[in-house]
Parts: sequence; C-alpha cells; structure tokens
Amino acid sequence: MLCARRLRGLGPAAAAGWRGRPGPGGLGAGRRARAVSTSWSPVGAAFNVKPQGRRLDLFGERRGLFGVPELSAPEGFRIAQENALRKADLLVERVCSMPPGPQTVLIFDELSDSLCRVADLADFVKIAHPEPAFREAAEEACRSIGTMVEKLNTNVELYQSLQKLLADKKLVESLDPETRRVAELFMFDFEISGIHLDKEKRKRAVDLNVKILDLSNTFLVGTNFPNKVEKYLLPEHIHRNFVVTGNHVIIDGLHADAPDDLVREAAYKIFLYPNAGQLKCLEELLSHRDLLAKLVGYSTYSHRALQGTIAKNPETVMQFLEKLSDRLSERTIKDFEMIRRMKMKLNPQNSELMPWDPPYYSGVIRAERYNIEPSLYCPFFSLGACMEGLNILFTKLLGITLYAEQPAKGEVWCEDVRKLAVVHESEGLLGYIYCDFFQRADKPHQDCHFTIRGGRLKEDGDYQLPVVVLMLNLPHSSRNSPTLLTPGMMENLFHEMGHAMHSMLGRTRYQHVTGTRCPTDFAEVPSILMEYFANDYRVVTQFARHYQTGQSLPKSMVSRLCESKKVCAAADMQLQVFYATLDQIYHGKHPLRTSTTDILRETQEKFYGLPYVPNTAWQLRFSHLVGYGAKYYSYLMSRAVASMVWKECFQQDPFNRAAGERYRREMLAHGGGKEPMLMVQAATC
Repeated sequence: MLCARRLRGLGPAAAAGWRGRPGPGGLGAGRRARAVSTSWSPVGAAFNVKPQGRRLDLFGERRGLFGVPELSAPEGFRIAQENALRKADLLVERVCSMPPGPQTVLIFDELSDSLCRVADLADFVKIAHPEPAFREAAEEACRSIGTMVEKLNTNVELYQSLQKLLADKKLVESLDPETRRVAELFMFDFEISGIHLDKEKRKRAVDLNVKILDLSNTFLVGTNFPNKVEKYLLPEHIHRNFVVTGNHVIIDGLHADAPDDLVREAAYKIFLYPNAGQLKCLEELLSHRDLLAKLVGYSTYSHRALQGTIAKNPETVMQFLEKLSDRLSERTIKDFEMIRRMKMKLNPQNSELMPWDPPYYSGVIRAERYNIEPSLYCPFFSLGACMEGLNILFTKLLGITLYAEQPAKGEVWCEDVRKLAVVHESEGLLGYIYCDFFQRADKPHQDCHFTIRGGRLKEDGDYQLPVVVLMLNLPHSSRNSPTLLTPGMMENLFHEMGHAMHSMLGRTRYQHVTGTRCPTDFAEVPSILMEYFANDYRVVTQFARHYQTGQSLPKSMVSRLCESKKVCAAADMQLQVFYATLDQIYHGKHPLRTSTTDILRETQEKFYGLPYVPNTAWQLRFSHLVGYGAKYYSYLMSRAVASMVWKECFQQDPFNRAAGERYRREMLAHGGGKEPMLMVQAATC
C-alpha cells in the first residue's frame, strides 16, 4: 500500500521527455498549464550566492515544513498522522461498501496517497532535520503510519474489495492498462504481506513487519555512528587528521582520500571495528526478514523482494553477478597490479595492497596519468555553473527550465536549503525540488533523493504536483569563492538530479506508480544515465567556466577527465559486485551457515580479491542493507540498461530534442505504470 522510496547515489559506483501522452494520465489531457510565477529567479546565480536572510517579519504567517501548515512545530506531526489515519478509515469504509469498478483503484490510490504524504515527508525529516524534537516526532509518525500500512495490507475486507474487481473478467478488460497494472500492484502488496494466511498468522506478519521497521531504523543509525579510541593508541602525528576530544580520538569515516597510508589504515580498522549491538541488530534484521518471507510463502527474503523487478528472482541476479565478475576478472587483476605498483613507488616499505588503498592510489594514478588534480578542475565547477549546466541540458533536451523560488518562513528546515520550480516551456509548472546541498552537523553523509509528495490526477481534474528533496554534502562557499565541486561531486549532482527529474516528469494518473515508485533495478536507470551526460565533453563545455575569469574549461582537460574515469574502472565495479553478492547471500537461505563476518570474509576473497582485515566488520556500515535489501545489484543492472539507452538515444547528440522527448514519453512519463523493459524497448527502438 505504501510505496515510499529513498534513493541514494553511490558516487564512484552508484534514487530526466514527454509531451503529454493521450488519456487522463498526462498534462495534455485537457488540463490547463500551470501559471508562471514572477518571483522566480535564474538558477545559476541563486546557487553561487549565500542565501539572503529573510527580512525580519514578526507578524508573518509561519507556513510549516514544505508548506504544510501543521508542521510549523514538531507537535504537528501528531496532528498530520491523526488526520491521515482518520481519512484512511473513511476511505477503507467507502471502498469496502461500493461495487467494484475503476473507482475502486482510484480510492485505493487516494488511500495510499493520504498515508504516503505523511510517511514520506516524515521519512526525510527523521534523518535530516537539525532539531531533535522534529526528528523524534517524525520517527514516531513513520512508525504509526507504517503500522497502519501493515494492518491494511492484511485487512481481509479491503482485500476482497479489490479481489472482486480483478476476478471480474469483463471489468478487468474494461480497465485501461495503467489502471489494471496499479490494481495488480495493490493486489501484489496484499499477497506478499500474507493476506492468504489465517488471522493469527496475519497478525504475526504485521508484528514482523513492525519489528523489521524498528530494526531497520536502529541499524541505519548505527551505520553512521562514530567509533573512538584512546589517544595513546594512535601515533601522535596522525591525531590532527581526526577529531580529538579529551583523551579520545573520534573516527567518523574511512578517510579514503587521505594521502597518509597510516591514517587510512587506522580509520579503516577503527571505524569498521565490530560493535556487538550493531552486529546483533543486523542478525535480527536478517532473521526477521527471513521469517516474514517464509511466513508469506517464499523460500527466502530475496525471492520475496525481487518479485516484480527486471531480474525477477535471485537466481537471475546471481547469474548476472557471476557472469559480470568473470568478465571483469582479468581487468581487475591488472588494475590491482597497477595500484600495487603505485603504492610500491610511493611507499616501498609497505607495498602490500590492502582494502583501504584502492580509492586513494587509483586517484593518484588518474592524477599522474592525466594530470587531473581536483584542484585544477574545482574552479571551473562552481555549484552555480553546474546547476546552470543542468538547466541548459534540460532546456535543450526537454524544454524544461529550473527557477529558484524564495521559500516562505518555516517552509525549509535550514536557511541554506534552496527551492527550485521545474517549469516546462508549454505545460508550465511541473513540480518542486528542495535542494539540501550543504554540510552541517548531524546530517547523514549520503547523497539521496526523497519523494515528499507523489504526482497524481486528482478528482477535480488538477494534477497534484510532485515534491522531492535532493540531499548532498557539499562544502559551503567561502569568503573568497562560491561552493566549488570536484569532478566526482559534479557527477553525483547529475546522478541525483536524474532521480529528481524522473519524479518531476512522471505523469501517471496514480501516485502509487509516480516517478521513482517503480522496480528498484529500473529506478536507477535515469540517474545513472545522467552520469553519461556529466562525462560527455559536449555537455561539460556548455557550463564549465572559471568562477573568477569566466574562462571555459579547455577541451583537452575535459577529454583527460573523461578518459581518467576508465582507470581502475574494473576494480571499482568488482567492488560493487562483491557488495551485491554479499547482499544476496545475507538475504538467501537461512539460517546462515556461519556468521555475517565470516560470510563477508569469504565473499570478499572470492569476489573482490583483496584480503579481509581481521577484527573488522564492514557489513555493519552497509546502510544499503536497509533500503536496498536483496536489491543492491540494482545499480549494476541499471548501469547496463542506462548504457544501452545512452548509446541508442544520446551518444550521437546529447542535446537531441526528439530523442529527449521520446525518452520522456516512453520511459519517464510512466513511472512504475508499465513493465520496465517495455519502456526501455519503446525508448530505444
């Protein structure tokens, strides 16, 4: 019933046109274009200046987060969830008392929307809001709505109202394809939640789902929790690389780019040192997922999770990963040997290649071979220039412009959050993107896309505009310069904007399948496709300008940067194969034959090749096990699909408007309302 999705970009290895398709699902279906606001300003300039503090307004109305009136204070979450639950009860009563028909699906979708509009917003606020009171209130709202969703997914009377529709052959044949698919997806939600079970087992399924939600939240918090050691345990000369408080050194990450081998080694061993509570949480999470899968009729959690995806089952996923690993094998060995030689050159006393080495030394190789020191590129990639580059690309490809809009008081959670209006040249306003781009204390170190409100056709004929958040971790501007991005940051920005445009351009009748509400191994295709644009010199030369002189980034530097991406690419991808395989094993046959750490060690040695480091437990930092459980392979499979779309549609001309319109019309407009491969085939034929 509830289809919230948070999509995270992976950086070096990773959650986009349409003209208005016929029928009620598109803006071309007789609805008026949204009016253009006179308060919008150019996007590039807006991101290269510090936000001007709002003028003191003692009497102005405080609108609440995202313009939701109730959310002007943390207590508003309780009001919002109570309103949503009350509305849900009324909709359930209504749909259960009416004869089956197309209206059944509309009410189901309205029910889903009323719950998602609170749960999706709360899902973001609970991890991103700087105030603990807001985070705690949002956490409670997530739990309350989540529990309601699981109860609805095992509500027999509600299920029967949908079953009557799908059991009537004439009624089903009268439904348009999108309505039929959405009805089938709602039915699928019932089935994987155990609607076929007896009352006692249905209650057990609800309890398991709620427990899984709690364990997931606990595990997610633990993945980012820093470790600390007493100062005397580390050489004094490396203390300055970490935060020191009293007699302790705080390690809050892997410091993968640190030039000093000892710093990276210390960070790796300390940050990944096993935490008994986190280990127990992961074991319980995996065990409860397996219990739920078996209870509702699946042999493993992976079999349950992969229903409806491109891959369809874990056997196909493992075949894909093993074949990819075999193809990468020789190139990965060569990459590791190249990295080993570089380490020996720079550190002959300690040349054994360890897991903390590849990110740093591959960067050194790229810089040396292609002279791509990030400091040479950053001045050309100011945040404003990069945003203008996206604007140029979307305008040429899709007829879309991004405008900065001043948010109202209380609408955003931090003063440096920017609000973008997404505007089509003929259709008008398509939706809003809130850009939470800058570092701050307690903000998760992840690049993510959050759906706050899904698009859908409302009963009055208007279209409910989608609202999303993009969350990055960029440095703030300084006194002397705007925010400057490394090439990797620029690529991540393009990746996440791919998710955002998928959300903006999905024009489905139902919010249940809007934008990124689609199979996970398809949801990453638009974002990874944007990485191809970010690495094409014809695109980059449109916007890369020195923030002081206005000089264009020389073509030779763009070419070197693009070529450098191929260095150690096999080793990078092999690492992702290892992660994806580990995810499949964890969600495969239970009970697991050995500990999660032993499985990590065996899988790392077989699918990656670098030695496991004793007394480390990387899996306890693997945050994707929550949102991408059994689906981490999606990045790799989506990359294969995105490569095909790029070659067929945009490689010859990345600004081809006809290709952009076809891409929008055939792929993005449908969200999850069509089978993924049918959309890909239609876009690439």
